[in-house]
Amino acid sequence: MGGVRAGTNMATTTKDERQPHLWIKDLKEEDRIKGLYLVRVKKVGTTKKGSPFLSLTLGDRTGEIEAKVWERADVLSPLFSEGDVIHVEGYAGSYRNQIQVTLSDLKVPKDRKVNPDLFLESSARDVTEMMAALRKVLKGIENHFIKSLIEKFLSDRRFVQSFKRAPAAKNFHHSYLGGLLEHTLSVCQMSRYIIEHYPELNRDVMLAGAFLHDIGKIKELHFERKIDYTDEGRLLGHIVLGVELMDEKLMALKDFPRELALRLKHLILSHHGQFEFGSPKRPKFLEAYALHLIDDLDAKMNGLSRFMERDRKEGDWTDFNRLFERYFLKGKIPEVEKKGETGSSEDDRQKVLFSQNP
Repeated sequence: MGGVRAGTNMATTTKDERQPHLWIKDLKEEDRIKGLYLVRVKKVGTTKKGSPFLSLTLGDRTGEIEAKVWERADVLSPLFSEGDVIHVEGYAGSYRNQIQVTLSDLKVPKDRKVNPDLFLESSARDVTEMMAALRKVLKGIENHFIKSLIEKFLSDRRFVQSFKRAPAAKNFHHSYLGGLLEHTLSVCQMSRYIIEHYPELNRDVMLAGAFLHDIGKIKELHFERKIDYTDEGRLLGHIVLGVELMDEKLMALKDFPRELALRLKHLILSHHGQFEFGSPKRPKFLEAYALHLIDDLDAKMNGLSRFMERDRKEGDWTDFNRLFERYFLKGKIPEVEKKGETGSSEDDRQKVLFSQNP
């Protein structure tokens, strides 16, 4: 998980404010909040007395937080929409053991050109280094047909630029800039270990599938001020879009074996594993099943780690995780000192006891 990404502890100032930006990850009870934040969710409600109020989810690149507007909600609501950046003032309190902000004022900044890096989290890893590592892994592919297909993607400058910047998901795992590259590299690297352990797997097909399985994400998601789905993403999804991207490259490759193309497409179509998880096909050969398990492991480890790192609940247990339907125990497992690390061993003490020296 990456939790807070590289650079998030650095103070950031904007034209609208002279003071450093207060990152959401650092927000504590009784803090005063004043600055620019992204409206990720906006809902209008009515109190028991019939007065309107606003329920917002505000975000920056370190996380998000719930905020309420109780006064003048009917006047302030028309000023902004979801996806807008607003300048807010208020204070942080506690509600049901969670930090919540009550806003006393908000306005839309005159300068709409706001630095998107303030609101979009980025991978903690260096993008150039990750891309070089991915190319090195894929360079090990020996099948010349597969090698030609992969090269069609890696030589496409527009594809590579989108691939390096895209997130891997909207919410759960690797949901930050560079997340798609980070996730793809991880799946490729894990695939190499799995191939060594299970030599019956076809190395080139596995590595190709690891690279290709999520390429449709570059068209499924847009990521300017916030990560959200494109029209193509909502109507088709990254699995179908990935097969389309592959078909485009295959058109330029004459004599590409039909059976091999069919298997590579199946890797994309089946990598979610089950129909209920959005997979139009379930894995139907060894490499497809292995890819599904590796992809699922990497996604869940990243998503769960991010959830636990950002959990604000006090105590030894996290808040309830709806996706996994359970609470998780926080804290690192204490290390056990190795025998003989902190003092003399029993043998050493016996030698001293029976030494003939006075």
